[in-house]
Amino acid sequence: MASNLVLCSSSSLILNLFLLFLCCFGFCYSYGEQGSFNTFTISSFSYPSTTLRSFELRYIRVELPPWFSSMSLMMQSNVDLGTSVKKVPKSKLPMICFRDGSPPLPDVNASIHDSVVAPLFKSSLEELQALQNGEQCYPMQKNFTVNLTNEQISPGVWYFGLFNGIGPTRTQSKMINRGPSYSFSANITVEGCTTSTMWGQYCNQTIQTLLCAPMNSYNFTENISEDKLYNQTMKNTIACKNNIGTSCQGDGEIKVYVLDVMGVAEELNILVTDISFNLISSNNSGDVSELNLMCFARHGAVPSLTQHDYSSNINKAPLVIRSPKIGRWYMTLLPINLSKEHGGIEDANVTVCYSMESKVLECPVGKAGPNCKWEKYILQTVLRRGSAPFESYYLPVSEKVSSNAADFPLEPLLTNTSYGGEPNNTWTYFLLDIPRGAAGGNIHIRLASDTKISSEIYARFGGCPTLDSWDYYYANNTRNSDGSTFFKLYNTTEGKVDFYILSIREGTWGFGLMHRNDTGITPGDQTLMSVSLERCPERCSSHGDCKFALDASGLASYSYCACDRNHGGFDCSIEIVSRQAHIWQSISLIASNVAAALPAFWAIRQKAFAEWVIFTSSGISSGLYHACDVGTWCALSFNVLQFMDFWLSFMAVASTFIYLATIDEALKRAIHTAVAILTALMAVTKATRSSNIILVIGIGISGLLIGWLIEYSPKIRTFSLPIGFCLNMLDRWQAFKAWIRNLIKTIYRRFRWGFIIAGFIALAMAAISWQLETSESYWIWHSMWHVTIYTSSFFFLCSKANTVNSEDERAPERNYALTRQDSIPRGE
Repeated sequence: MASNLVLCSSSSLILNLFLLFLCCFGFCYSYGEQGSFNTFTISSFSYPSTTLRSFELRYIRVELPPWFSSMSLMMQSNVDLGTSVKKVPKSKLPMICFRDGSPPLPDVNASIHDSVVAPLFKSSLEELQALQNGEQCYPMQKNFTVNLTNEQISPGVWYFGLFNGIGPTRTQSKMINRGPSYSFSANITVEGCTTSTMWGQYCNQTIQTLLCAPMNSYNFTENISEDKLYNQTMKNTIACKNNIGTSCQGDGEIKVYVLDVMGVAEELNILVTDISFNLISSNNSGDVSELNLMCFARHGAVPSLTQHDYSSNINKAPLVIRSPKIGRWYMTLLPINLSKEHGGIEDANVTVCYSMESKVLECPVGKAGPNCKWEKYILQTVLRRGSAPFESYYLPVSEKVSSNAADFPLEPLLTNTSYGGEPNNTWTYFLLDIPRGAAGGNIHIRLASDTKISSEIYARFGGCPTLDSWDYYYANNTRNSDGSTFFKLYNTTEGKVDFYILSIREGTWGFGLMHRNDTGITPGDQTLMSVSLERCPERCSSHGDCKFALDASGLASYSYCACDRNHGGFDCSIEIVSRQAHIWQSISLIASNVAAALPAFWAIRQKAFAEWVIFTSSGISSGLYHACDVGTWCALSFNVLQFMDFWLSFMAVASTFIYLATIDEALKRAIHTAVAILTALMAVTKATRSSNIILVIGIGISGLLIGWLIEYSPKIRTFSLPIGFCLNMLDRWQAFKAWIRNLIKTIYRRFRWGFIIAGFIALAMAAISWQLETSESYWIWHSMWHVTIYTSSFFFLCSKANTVNSEDERAPERNYALTRQDSIPRGE
């Protein structure tokens, strides 16, 4: 087959516009090398090398069209966990998570971490069947490969999440973040079938499409008794059948059928008619009534004997699916033991023939339930003004209620009848739509009653919930989905229900209220209900800020809470630092800056006014910064205080070394100016990196060496001339040794070496404190850093001695005496 076929043609404007539309949504489809399997590359996405710091995350969104055949993910990283995965704490474990429809959240519920994280020591996930059931996470590896086919996963939107540690502290605000980091790169390729009637990883199997139309368009052969059908209130019935008429299959042969459920339906019936044996031999006997014709049905993916949603022997009775989900349904038919049912004669030519049919039953507009007498309402989206993207609330489209607020009364909307004589089996349904790009938001449901809540709430994606089919529910404080990963129950009492469905999927959601006949409720009681779409649950519990980010494709946004220093969790509701501990940490971080008074006192005593200003300002700014950082009081904005703290701290360290140089004050001012510029740049760009302390000490030592070089440059020039012209090597060597001895003697006399040793010990303790700082122990080690770094500066300042160079020393008394002796007149 020809390669590199071009889809775009200048002669087809409509096709060009269609391709442009697809490209705008992140999928530019182009034919690649087509092999013998009738597949082509739909999209190929390369994620460049990216570094994930501790507690950071990244999301990658991948869209799989209905005709996709396979998806492959190849990821390389520098992670090397070996076999020690169980020994790595969850807060430091790099992981990759998969979820269908919305971003994964592996650390929502702390009690289910171990059930979410699955051990993985292989390099391939060929049999990743658990993805259809929800979120799955695996430890990150150096080489990670996933190959998934349309037999394993369903088309739609899939999210890959990469996490560098999970747990409540992931969202906690941290002064430093020095945990382990790792880098990764990824390549994601989606393959598709050239025709929509093919399926399988290599698109080498055929799917037969059932064509649907209103029932009066077909001469539909009835095969269901009247007591199983809906009554006359059912107005919308859609019949579907195979357009090729009769199909024939051999023993163990599989045929796959597909149909689309376009709207909310009450029932999907799958049946076969005109069943008969088709034989080449003359023996055409056999009882088709005992034939086992198995039907496996599955939503979104091709079913198999092990992976299916529903199954039945449709030769005995139709397969009935109550409240089927919206979307594409696949049916697999498999005849079993044909020869046994055909008189027990082994004949490879025995086949069974039938006509495949289905029926989609829908209630009239505004009605639902088995007899179409329950109420059903569409919830209209109302955008919130001045809020985050996609934030909105929902109100029912009905003349029964009129509300300008975000909540509405339930009593006028509730169904008044019960079905089947069961008083506690009366439902009222509400349907809403989550728009494209809003995945990752959170549905907030609230009920408030004057006395007691008399309804159970059930939620389901893609259709109306029932007692047998739901995703989340709340009945009471003991019966609810609070153990689920994506269900969070908040302040709930007998008269109030408040819960979130987290990281919601795009598409249609159905909510059902099943009413209980409670004798303690009076007719005048009122219940208010509110349904809203929010970006961050509980507005981060008033302990953080709601942040927004885009996934790797840039097509979808997701939100997360950035909590304060004392709280964590996905909603900032977990107290990590208690109030008493917060007080002690605040006192420690603020009061430890009093140590700056030591070098400031010595500087003012020596009349080193520039150093006194720097140390005094450094201590004050550090105290103000940490007071703001811990939430006590902010004198200025946080960014200004942070810059002042780091800049003046850098200046204090560098100025300590410059002070030790004995040079003219004008030259010192020039060096101070250069150091101020360099340290200001360091404070603006990545002030918290660990290498800064080494750079600052290096800058200070460089300033000291430059000062010494300026101080000794005249003596070096006067010393170099006689050496240059001296022809006697012995005299040159003696002169050089004398200069070295004089230099060492000068340096020795210039400093008080006990203070120098003490200064280096304090500086080493400061470096150790800096290295031992972690997110959990930051307050204690950073307080030690304040004390030790200021103490080391104090010792270095005290080490400077006011002496003169030995080579300039004279004996004025002796010369004066000799002068007086020579001046006495000889006549005396």
